[in-house]
Amino acid sequence: MTPTEEVQKVLKSIEECSPGQDEFYQASHEVLYSLLPLLNEDSRYLDYNILERIVVPERTVIFRVCWLDDQGKIRTNLGYRVQFNSTIGPYKGGLRFHPTVNLGTVKFLGFEQIFKNALTGLPIGAGKGGSNFDPKGKSDNEIMRFCQAFMGELYKHIGEHRDIPAGDIGVGAREIGYLFGQYKRLVGQFEGAMTGKGLNWGGSKGRKQATGYGSVYFAENFLNSQDHEIKGKVCTVSGAGNVAIYTIEKLYDLGALPVSCSDSRGTIYHKKGIDVQTLKAVKEINHDSLEAYAILHKDCEYIPLSKYPEGGHAVWHIPCDIAFPSATQNELTLVDVQRLHTNGC
Repeated sequence: MTPTEEVQKVLKSIEECSPGQDEFYQASHEVLYSLLPLLNEDSRYLDYNILERIVVPERTVIFRVCWLDDQGKIRTNLGYRVQFNSTIGPYKGGLRFHPTVNLGTVKFLGFEQIFKNALTGLPIGAGKGGSNFDPKGKSDNEIMRFCQAFMGELYKHIGEHRDIPAGDIGVGAREIGYLFGQYKRLVGQFEGAMTGKGLNWGGSKGRKQATGYGSVYFAENFLNSQDHEIKGKVCTVSGAGNVAIYTIEKLYDLGALPVSCSDSRGTIYHKKGIDVQTLKAVKEINHDSLEAYAILHKDCEYIPLSKYPEGGHAVWHIPCDIAFPSATQNELTLVDVQRLHTNGC
């Protein structure tokens, strides 16, 4: 069987065994076909059925999370932890709290985590988890009670030498604090079972900024290799979480002008540049929507979700030199790419 035929066979098997998991199909398709040059060069990967093995998680945990809202009503969500691969180290990967989270999403993220973690050169395996719980609109007490209920099951499957979760969309330092506090209470010891903690209780400097800064450093190095520089470039950024905020911050540090950010309700276009301190206050402290930013900055344009272009996202229709997708996966549609190109990006 040729490498191409083997890839096709494995992808067909995934569709038969994991119905309805579109995100996982997409990730598997992209990764396996990108490996064809390696498979053509070295037959060992086919001889030992590495492809068949690598697309199947070592363990998948799905559990019920029951928690009490502020009205005293019991709510129920689904929790997930996919422990994908521990070949080179303990499972490592974030937790995502978002209403769109399902098993296909978590498997897609966990599968890609195998390669992301391996590329660091560190002995880190791959995992991913989360819940379809939506933190937006919830009080701090509701989020705390959900996190404690979530950890009431998850703690059985994690540990410093087994599986070390982190944050992701909807899971910042606040949520990590609630989760780790409950973990510590349940196991009776303070151990490094989670990353993304606050600096005062075991966190690492630069952890919050790392992904956003890294995105900008990558762009800067690419531009430098082409005899260009990032200084003076107008940049659009999507998202308003850690990645987006610290992408914007680092763009300013390097002399660029970030003019946009977005959340699930709408997009901000601030032609003179996004005010980072206001953005941090709105999102990191008040956990508010970007409508609050627009109220404080009358000179910016707020584009609500209802005014988005058909088949696209408003942020990618803003003229720019460089676009930084910093919100979630599969952000750009064909309509968006065409508009970016038309606008000179």
